[in-house]
Amino acid sequence: MPRHTPPLLPAAALGLVAFGAAAQDAPPNPHAAEPIGTVRQVYDGALYPDLQVNTFRNIDRLFPTRVVPAGGRVYPLPARKEQLQNFEFESRGRRFDLYDYLALNRVAGLLVVKDGEVAFERYLLGNTRDTRWMSMSVVKSITATLVGMAIRDGHIQSIDDPLTDYLPQFEGSAYDGVSVRNLLQMASGVEWNETYTDPASDRRAMLEAQISGQPGSILKLMAGLGRAAEPGTRWNYSTGETQVVGALVAAATGKPVAEYLAEKIWIPFGMETAATWWLESADGLEIGGSGLSATLRDYARFGLFMLNEGVIDGKPTLPDGWVAAASSPKLVNGEHVEYGYMWWPMPQGAYAAIGIFGQYVYVHPDRNVVVAMWSAQPKPVGTDVIDEYDFLTALSEQLR
Repeated sequence: MPRHTPPLLPAAALGLVAFGAAAQDAPPNPHAAEPIGTVRQVYDGALYPDLQVNTFRNIDRLFPTRVVPAGGRVYPLPARKEQLQNFEFESRGRRFDLYDYLALNRVAGLLVVKDGEVAFERYLLGNTRDTRWMSMSVVKSITATLVGMAIRDGHIQSIDDPLTDYLPQFEGSAYDGVSVRNLLQMASGVEWNETYTDPASDRRAMLEAQISGQPGSILKLMAGLGRAAEPGTRWNYSTGETQVVGALVAAATGKPVAEYLAEKIWIPFGMETAATWWLESADGLEIGGSGLSATLRDYARFGLFMLNEGVIDGKPTLPDGWVAAASSPKLVNGEHVEYGYMWWPMPQGAYAAIGIFGQYVYVHPDRNVVVAMWSAQPKPVGTDVIDEYDFLTALSEQLR
C-alpha cells in the first residue's frame, strides 16, 4: 500500500464515449476534483478510507465509459409522512441499532422507499444526492434483466437457446453447449476462480484484460477457460460469466448494452440522472458485471422497476413470470442454490442485487419496500461487521 496520496487523475482520463442521436454527456461530477486510487488498489482492498470513498464515486475516471442517458420525465419519489426511526435488531449474537449499522458497515448512502414514498434518505462520507457511486456486482442483476427484455422483444428466442446461436465465436470452447439459462444461473460448468484479492485468480486476470484496453480481450480470456463440469450441473459464481451475458445482449439486440438499458429502462421508467458504464476498451463492450455508476435515487428507481415486475406505463417489458423466476432459488443438479438469474433471494420472499464492498438494491414485494444502499467496506468481501441480511430484514419489519 502506498504511503502517499496517488496523483490526481485527469477528469477525462481514458475518455467518455457517447452514442446515437440521443447521446448526451454525463452530468457534471461534483467530486471530480478529488484524488483517487487505482483499480488494482480497489480490488486489493488497499486504499485508505478517504481515498477509497473518493475512488468509488469517481470510477468513471478509471476506464473508458459509455453514457446511459436519462430522459425528460422523472419517476417521482415523494417523501413519506411517517419517516423511518431508529430501531434495534440482532445480528451475529449481538444487539445493534440503525446508527451502529451506518457507522460500523461504513454506509455511504441509504435510501428506503415504502409504498412508493421515501421513508429514509441519508448521504454519508461526503456524498450528496448528485453523487454517482459504483454498482460493482449490482450491475450483474441489471445485465441479466436486459436478457429478459431481449427475450420479450424477440431478440433472443428462448432462455434455453445455446449461447453459440448468438456468439458463434464460442464454438469449440468450454461455452459450447451452454444455454442462456445456464449463463444466467452461473451454472455453465466453465472453470472460474472469483477471488478478488488473489492476483493469480481468474477474476484478476479479467481485470488485467480490462486494464489492457484491448478490444475483445475479456471474451478471448473467457473462450480460453477450461471445463469443470457439464453445463447445468455445477453452480460457481463468476464475474466473467456476466461479461459473456453482456456480449449476448449486444449481439442479440445489435446495440451497445448501455443504449439498450437507456431505451428499455433508464429513459421510459424515468431515471433522473444519466449514468456511466465501464467499457473494456474505447468504444467497446460494456463490462457486464461491474462499472455502472449512478445516483442513489436512480438505483432505488431500478428497484421500483423490479417491484413493479417490469411494467412501465401499464405495459410489460419482461416475459410473464420473469421476476419471480429471476429472484427465486434454483435447483442445479439436484442441489438447492440460493441464486436466481443473477439476483440473490433473501428472507421473507425478498431479493437483492448485491455488489462487493456493500452495495445493495433490495426489493421486498410483500412489504412494498425498496432499499438502495452504498457502502465503502475495507475489503471486497468479509468485512461487514453487521450482517446486511439481518439489517435489511429488520428494516423491512419496521415498515410493515
